[in-house]
Amino acid sequence: MQQTFKSVEMKDLDELAKKLITQHPLKIWLMLGEMGAGKTTLVKSFCKALQVVDNMISPTFSIVNEYKTESQSSVFHFDFYRIKNQQEAFDIGVEEYFYSNEYCFIEWPERIPDLLPEQFMQVSIAIENENQRTIQVTQHG
Repeated sequence: MQQTFKSVEMKDLDELAKKLITQHPLKIWLMLGEMGAGKTTLVKSFCKALQVVDNMISPTFSIVNEYKTESQSSVFHFDFYRIKNQQEAFDIGVEEYFYSNEYCFIEWPERIPDLLPEQFMQVSIAIENENQRTIQVTQHG
């Protein structure tokens, strides 16, 4: 299953994230796109849709951030941009996170291809211009 949303603006992200979370039951979300495409911004919209109460920041240096929702469930946000190899991700226990039945949003998943679960949602973000993006959502597995 694949959905494409063209000319998405920043103001539309919260509504789109809420729609996608409601439509798709999978909890592993891979975020693909070049630097500056809006991956972290979209993750923040997903977190808002999931009623995260914590302050959300990019986990660029910590690799993973955990956020709590109003119902006290966890949401994990990964950024694998700075890892040197898959072993580094394995060593922090990514598989435990991925199989925790909690939401996981993963930036730069192409750096850990052998560690990804079989079932996931893939979100590809392409820059159209300064204010608009094309967002393609694909279910795998």
